[in-house]
Amino acid sequence: MAEEYDVIIIGGGPGGYVTGIRATQLGLKTAIVEKGKLGGTCLHAGCIPSKALLRSAEVYSNSKNGEKYGVIAPEVGLDFSKVQSRKEEIVTRLLKGIQHLMKKGKIDVYEGTGSILDSKGVAVKGNDEEQHVLNTKNIIIATGSRPRTLPGLEIDGQYVMTSDEALSLEELPNSIIIVGGGVIGIEWASMLADFGLKVTVVEYADRILPTEDKDVSKEVQRLMKKKGIKVVTGAKVLPETLEKGEGVSIKAEHKGKETLFSADKLFVSVGRLPNTEGLDLENTEVEIDRGFIQTNHYYQTNEQNIYAIGDVIGGLQLAHVASHEGLIAVEHIAGNSPASLDYSLVSRCIYSNPEAASVGLTEDEAKDKGYQVKTGKFPFRAIGKSLVFGESDGFVKLVVEEESNKLLGAHMVGPHVTDMITEAGLAQVLNATAMDIANTIHPHPTLTEAIGEAALAVDGLAIHA
Repeated sequence: MAEEYDVIIIGGGPGGYVTGIRATQLGLKTAIVEKGKLGGTCLHAGCIPSKALLRSAEVYSNSKNGEKYGVIAPEVGLDFSKVQSRKEEIVTRLLKGIQHLMKKGKIDVYEGTGSILDSKGVAVKGNDEEQHVLNTKNIIIATGSRPRTLPGLEIDGQYVMTSDEALSLEELPNSIIIVGGGVIGIEWASMLADFGLKVTVVEYADRILPTEDKDVSKEVQRLMKKKGIKVVTGAKVLPETLEKGEGVSIKAEHKGKETLFSADKLFVSVGRLPNTEGLDLENTEVEIDRGFIQTNHYYQTNEQNIYAIGDVIGGLQLAHVASHEGLIAVEHIAGNSPASLDYSLVSRCIYSNPEAASVGLTEDEAKDKGYQVKTGKFPFRAIGKSLVFGESDGFVKLVVEEESNKLLGAHMVGPHVTDMITEAGLAQVLNATAMDIANTIHPHPTLTEAIGEAALAVDGLAIHA
């Protein structure tokens, strides 16, 4: 006899396992189907391992420059095998934590590939080839995404790779070409440059980080070039020109002519594709558009008892977004009326060195929406804690509605700004004004003083400008 559940979640990433925990808190009998390891892409091939590598790269870079802090190290070396070991230790520790939470919540975890038989049934082909048929009142699809590539740029793991393959490198090359100057491309460019590689970024748009505020793009590009990274924008890569041998070479259309780029490796970072293959969605009325599952604001599909969350529905493909979407979906399943997610209040983080972070509207977006805006901008070089850290590049910029003084967006580049952005996010949730932020006492010396000063700068009142 098939097992009976209130909710079956296909996918055990940050969307799926967080949703499973909330489901059990709501008294729903829950199962998770995961073909790989709990934690999904974020834990095993994304957020966590890449940030572990970024931290090692940052420590290595800082160690080589220790003399400016009065720390003299005759020779600083890099053991990349230990860098990778540390990454794996962190991932393993977090995986054990998730497994503990599954046991604590009495969530059944099926290791295998899940497919949908109909709106009330899920088939699981176990990794041990054992077959399971599970009956359920509700299904939540949380299968995530995978790296996208360009036609003609086949991933071979040796010369051409995505972030998936790069995370498993046993040794670092001397040089690399990164196709794509979005968030992932810039994080890897920063990391690899800090490890000492010769890095070239080739971006199709007219600027890197094209979805961020123009001031952020401009500053990050300046700081990447300061690291020695070659940044080429407005360049269309020509996959058919790819050649492999001693290394790789490829051409791109740039400023009306073909330019040749050569390196040891080629890293492709041009977005992500939703994982819908193998789900057998043709057995349902679920609608798909350009590969992404379509839902309402409760993440409910055309089939009332089938929901979908996270990267597989498109939009902001971020771990914290997937988790929050899952909470809304399962609250709706439980008969509650959760508030819909306002995506303009979601903080976005870039873990390059220095970091970048934002929330809300960019200056151009605010103007396009018809707002009369004013901005306040304050540099980290005027903040004492930044000078103590030895990281004085960057700024905090606030975008404010002129008449009401309401905060519309915040944009930051600099040390630890990914840890600071939530203050601006909370200010937007509370409909705070720039003066509300300015009147919040920011302790001295801290990096957050830059937020208070930027809020004062909106009206020309910054103290340390």
